Amino acid sequence: MIYLDNNATTRINDDVLAAMLPYFSESYGNASSIQHRFGRNASEAIARARQQISKALCIQNADELIFTSGATEAINLAIKGVVARYSAIGNHIITCQTEHKAVLETCLQMESKGSRLTYLPVLDNGQIDTDQLARAITPETILVCIMAANNETGVVHPIAEIAKICQQNGVLFFCDATQYIGKQHALDLAQIPIDMLCLSAHKFHGPKGIGALYIRRHKNKPTQIEPLIVGGNQEGALRGGTYNVPAIVGFGEAIQRMDTDEWKEIAKLRDHFENAIVARIPHIFINGANAPRLANTINLSIKHVPAAELIGRLPEIVFSTGSACVTGSRAPSHVLIAMGLSEELARCTLRISISKYTTLEELDITVNQLTEAVSKVREQSPIWMLFKQGLID
Repeated sequence: MIYLDNNATTRINDDVLAAMLPYFSESYGNASSIQHRFGRNASEAIARARQQISKALCIQNADELIFTSGATEAINLAIKGVVARYSAIGNHIITCQTEHKAVLETCLQMESKGSRLTYLPVLDNGQIDTDQLARAITPETILVCIMAANNETGVVHPIAEIAKICQQNGVLFFCDATQYIGKQHALDLAQIPIDMLCLSAHKFHGPKGIGALYIRRHKNKPTQIEPLIVGGNQEGALRGGTYNVPAIVGFGEAIQRMDTDEWKEIAKLRDHFENAIVARIPHIFINGANAPRLANTINLSIKHVPAAELIGRLPEIVFSTGSACVTGSRAPSHVLIAMGLSEELARCTLRISISKYTTLEELDITVNQLTEAVSKVREQSPIWMLFKQGLID
């Protein structure tokens, strides 16, 4: 099997798994039970992981990091928490049409409860117009939610500029950085004034089921949110529940082992694949190619070749038609539609996402097999025949 679906999840790093194992069978204490050694060992392991993550993101105060079950929970905590705390100031939220479904569905829920939403469109390359963002801010705006990098196309938004616009207007900025971290140059939260940011360990060779929400504590104006899960006083009473110690340890180890130089080599693999596939298959389009993109992400639209049919013909190659969170949906990708693609072309789109474990040989095999599969589908397609004859677009 050739695994090319790393934006959905990554294989765990062997060293990360090794670091986690003792906390299942040896140091298995409850981190809140600090009266005895087992609990203190677990608590110390969490503190160490918190420091590792804070160092990687240039977070000056490790207590600004709240552990969650993953990015989806962190997104819900950030958006719902701000709406609950700042409702007396305003009820306006600005987001983007191409955000992850976790953001869009949470915003939709807030809209049904009285919040006013602005969904910014994107340019053809998948980026927002920052001037349009600035114009959309009103005195009632309490939150801007814009992701760092799109999970389907890999298109990177200008988050430093967005953060500056929000800061100048006194509006909170929440950034979903789930796909960005570990796949681009290091994110320096000491330099970029992002108020809240989420991430998830399984996107950069850590374990599933663990993520975090960063909440900046301004000296004069600390960001305030209401908790989503109440119970104990874990995480400063912002997220109750027993700590998942092995996963938190794995989170810290995975982010500590990130090497941004690896992504320079991965970008070379991506470019090699794209050049080869464009040369071999006619009428193929790379979505977001004229925008800054993650080094590992390739979003291909192959004219008049349904992606679902291609995937069925290539059972030994693992890729997807889009976000894992909407797999099974018959609707075309909301991201591609927002970028101006037709529904038909959006349904003819593959997402290929590589990692440091992907080899040049695997990509060459994929190019060959994908080229052959496309050729067979088109040979049997009446629509392709009509297109070749110039009877349809």
